Amino acid sequence: MSKGRSIHIGINRVDPVHYSGWEGPLAGCEFDATDMAEREGFAPQVLLTPQATAGAVIGAIEAAAQDLAGGDILFLTYSGHGSQVQDDNGDEPDQRDETWVLYDRQLVDDELYSLWATFQPGVRIAVLSDSCHSGSALRTTLDGVRPASLGPLVESAGPATDAAERRMKVMPRRYQDKVYAENRELYDGIQASVPAGEKVEIGASALLISGCQDNQTSLDGDRNGLFTQTLKAVLADGGGRLGHRSLWKKVVARMPPWQTPNFMVVGQPNRAFGRQRAFTVNP
Repeated sequence: MSKGRSIHIGINRVDPVHYSGWEGPLAGCEFDATDMAEREGFAPQVLLTPQATAGAVIGAIEAAAQDLAGGDILFLTYSGHGSQVQDDNGDEPDQRDETWVLYDRQLVDDELYSLWATFQPGVRIAVLSDSCHSGSALRTTLDGVRPASLGPLVESAGPATDAAERRMKVMPRRYQDKVYAENRELYDGIQASVPAGEKVEIGASALLISGCQDNQTSLDGDRNGLFTQTLKAVLADGGGRLGHRSLWKKVVARMPPWQTPNFMVVGQPNRAFGRQRAFTVNP
């Protein structure tokens, strides 16, 4: 029998000390995390708001890498703000790295990609990212492209009011630039400390279903984010019998065109993983 571990991160606010006075209040992210932790067969770890520091998240992923062997599975979910920092190692076509906005600092996609390389060959990693700019959250460059058959991509038009902006899981651009400028040594150092994506070899198979594309934003809600709410509805409506890729297509069909979930795979190709019953330990 395979072993399953899960990590669920939900962040309803961040530490304003690091984020230039911005607290980034959200409502549904902790609910997203606790709801996703209810999948059967997994040993869950839930990190909510102040618990979800960069050290805690990295430590949880590293512990899973030490514990899981070929055939085992990690189910990792993140719900919170997404953002971007300047790409300092030249591995992003748009010159901006995507990030998870953790409680005490941003976790850069370069860091996540390097963590996948610590897992043993044959480990399966399934990731949900209900956050803005999350289309390629698993790695530095987008190597999983949404098939054109699912319809044309519509970029987020952007919130029309301050109230609407607060409902989006995105760090406002004025804070993105300020936080990076005030912590440039930290973020440039992070990127310098991990290898560029093309130099990382991954033996595990990791797949991502994201809340939106890299150039889009994800909507928060009072009980769940729009992506997590839609995913839960699809699962409850028979989607629990679907494979990861088929489930993703069902979710896309129910989402508005300005928020289009992405599906991408990194590491070793594993078509059976994409087809297996979603978020289960033993297919």
